[in-house]
Amino acid sequence: MDFVFELPVTLKKKDLIWVIVDRLTKSAHFIPVRTDFSLEKLAKLYISEIVRLHVVPTSIISYRDPRFNSRFWSKLQEALGTKLNFSTAFHPQTDGQSERVIQILEDMLRCCILEFVGSWEKYLSLVEFAYNYSYQSSIKMAPFEALYGRKCKTPLYCSELSEPNPYEIIERIDPVAYRLALPPKLEKIHNVFHVSMLRRYRSDPSHVIPHSEIKLQPDMTYSEEPIKILAREVKEL
Repeated sequence: MDFVFELPVTLKKKDLIWVIVDRLTKSAHFIPVRTDFSLEKLAKLYISEIVRLHVVPTSIISYRDPRFNSRFWSKLQEALGTKLNFSTAFHPQTDGQSERVIQILEDMLRCCILEFVGSWEKYLSLVEFAYNYSYQSSIKMAPFEALYGRKCKTPLYCSELSEPNPYEIIERIDPVAYRLALPPKLEKIHNVFHVSMLRRYRSDPSHVIPHSEIKLQPDMTYSEEPIKILAREVKEL
């Protein structure tokens, strides 16, 4: 468990994301909350969003936030039979998984805001779905598949397929990086890009370049003819 702080306040007055990651399947829940939420409110969210879906965890690793250090929280977990563990400054690897997920979450949210514009809370559920459906190299599958034992069936969303688009996604490296199939003229460019550098292709008639048929000679050659004078220059001697 961890929190993402210093977020813009949404219309529903949310300014915090509660990140909860399962250590085995790597599946994650991103819960929008407020800094001033009481422990009772957080406990109710924990029961409704985590325990209701995944039963009571055997143990929890979290950093030493005052909320998790409180007597109320420790007594609640003791009653549920959950063992509490805390990360320390001398053992950062204990919460390294949540830190990695938070970095991915921030990158995905930043991409959504740049692409669609609006409140981060509006896209949080979609970001959670995208993360849980993304391939994880550590478990050799997506968290959704590890959690439910089957692959998630989703419709394929893409641009207008009838329009030519040379920049096709051929492989997803991780949740924030894609490998593109670039045209030959861009073969010297590294073909892996961060999601923040990508934009959805939108059909535009001006992108289609008209071409005329070329008349081939019997020897499979063709004659070049001037089409347009692009510039003029007069030199006086």
